[in-house]
Amino acid sequence: MPHTTQLYQHVPETRWPIVYSPRYNITFMGLEKLHPFDAGKWGKVISFLKEAIRRKVELEWGTEDDEYLDKVERNLQKALQEHLPDVLVYNAGTDILEGDRLGGLSISPQGIVKRDELVFRVVRGRQVPILMVTSGGYQKRTARIIADSILNLYSLGLIGSESPRVSAQNSDTPLLPPEVP
Repeated sequence: MPHTTQLYQHVPETRWPIVYSPRYNITFMGLEKLHPFDAGKWGKVISFLKEAIRRKVELEWGTEDDEYLDKVERNLQKALQEHLPDVLVYNAGTDILEGDRLGGLSISPQGIVKRDELVFRVVRGRQVPILMVTSGGYQKRTARIIADSILNLYSLGLIGSESPRVSAQNSDTPLLPPEVP
């Protein structure tokens, strides 16, 4: 049965955000999907998510590679000690890149590649399947950095057909068929 939204019940259709469609009606973690340009629900979502965060790691504006990578490693290790997930969804955002005015950090391209390698080494070392999604990053050069990171992970055997066989059931079933590089 489709979910019926209550987001725009008192708003005429002509005033709905331009990207809204009734097909988007879904619920995630008890909240209706936040639609782009729907600033009215943003405060509710932020307060809900703040309550759900168990390990808060704050970074100062302009944080550079060494401090950032140290905090990522320490907090990832601690989080996995507290709870070992069946699968880890890794949001590998690049808005941390130096020069990104929205991200506000100063992480070098090499730092992003090292971060992704670190996350894969730690998570795969615990035999947890990992799903990496890319996001953020509002500079033209981020596509090359993401590609370099993926090539690095592949060359190190952390992804690809030669990587350790880990599945959602922790068996020897590969995540991808052998013909996929």
